[in-house]
Formats: sequence, C-alpha cells, structure tokens
Amino acid sequence: MRASLIQIAVNEDESVDSRRQRVAALVREQAGADLVVLPELWTTGAFAYEEFGREAEPLEGPTYETMAKAASDAGVWLHAGSIPERDPDGPLYNTSLLFSPSGEPAAVYRKIHRFGFDQGEAVLMGAGQELVTVRLPETTLGVATCYDLRFPELFRGLVDAGAETLVLPAGWPERRRAHWTLLAQARAVENQAFVLACGTAGTHAGVPQAGHSIVVDPWGEVLAEAGPDEEILTVDFDPAKVAATREQFPALKDRVLGLQQPRHRG
Repeated sequence: MRASLIQIAVNEDESVDSRRQRVAALVREQAGADLVVLPELWTTGAFAYEEFGREAEPLEGPTYETMAKAASDAGVWLHAGSIPERDPDGPLYNTSLLFSPSGEPAAVYRKIHRFGFDQGEAVLMGAGQELVTVRLPETTLGVATCYDLRFPELFRGLVDAGAETLVLPAGWPERRRAHWTLLAQARAVENQAFVLACGTAGTHAGVPQAGHSIVVDPWGEVLAEAGPDEEILTVDFDPAKVAATREQFPALKDRVLGLQQPRHRG
C-alpha cells in the first residue's frame, strides 16, 4: 500500500482560496497512491484562532467540494485533513473529511480532544463525541487529530473497533516536536498498528510548526520522516504486517484493564 502525506506550509501571505486550489493540485499529483493525507486546519493554520470564525465553512462547503473533486481526479482515498466547520445548529468544530477514490464522502470526524487549556480551540470549538474508523480494501483506518495523540484510550477504542492503521493530521508546534515523535511511536507500539501522522510546516499566528510528518510501523520503527519544510512524504508499507505482529507478539490479548466494568466498594 502506498501513502502520501502532504506536509503543507501554511503562511499568512497566501489566501485560503489560493491554498485550497494549490493543495488540490498537489493531491491530483499523487495519482498512483492508495491513500493521501493532509494536515490539520491547513486552510487557516491550527494556531490562527482569530481566523476560525471568519473562515469557518459548512461541512459541504468549498473545501469539501474541492477535495472531493481532487480525490476523484487522482483516484485516491483522501484524508483531507481538517477544517473549521460551522454547524448551523451548534458551535464550530475541528472536523476531518475523508473521501473515497470516486470522490464520495467516506467519513467525518469531529476532534474529540480540543487543545488550549481553556483558551483557543478549547473554547472556540465544540468537542466531537464519536470514534471513527474507515474500511479501505487493504486496511481499516482509525481516525484522530493532533492533540488526540496524547490520549491513548482513544486509540485503544479505535483498535477495539478494528483499526489497523492510525491516521492523524496535526498542526503540531516546533517547541514540542520531541513529543510528536515519541507519542507517534508509542501509539504504534502499544496498539501494534501503523501510524501515519501528517503535520504542517510554516508558522501559524507566530507559532512555528514542527513539520516532520512521520510513518511508524507496528514495532515502532520509523519508516519515513519528513523535514521541517513543505514536503510530500511517500511511503510503501504492508498492512498485513499488523496481523503478523499481533500474532507473533500477542500483547493485545493480555489486556485486563479497560475490558470490564469497574467494581465500586462502599
């Protein structure tokens, strides 16, 4: 299976519409890949909080339409990163869009863990409630976004739902890049799954981005890693390695905690 992670540079001198069209062209160039992944909030920048409200769009808005067409033109499964979604009946959401090779919607994921510690995204956006998996011919994707990476219980839930490949778009800051690499490898090892983590480059509202998109195998080995600038990271991997790893080293079968209801005393 071939995956291409498009590590987009988000810069203030490029309009959202121009970037949207530029990214669509990059997606079309990935014809021949099986899966293409974009970063989190690449239309606005993950730290450009003041832009969220101004650039928020309905679920089936311009980014949805442009990415659906790009997926169809390239004939790829497309995780189109995330957008600031304006729900007509509720708050904003940090919403991921996934499309099939025919351009049909395959899944929508609203980010569950919002970053900001009572600031920024944490107060500007609502929290998603549902875990999302998507079945591809070669593997089952488990979908998460950026700050979700710090919460292992979410990924356990995805594995319990059948996930074999964990896909995570992000706008991760450079100052915590060591955590990005460490946590991506940890989620791969503890869940015996592939991790495809696609970040942004550039600077969002004065916050330098980590870049360094990464693909990790079920043993925690880094198969490919990008640098700090805009880049397309393409890697071939064998999804069958997940089942082989889980059979060879069946640690997931020894799970105890989390598999039963807690018993309360008193």
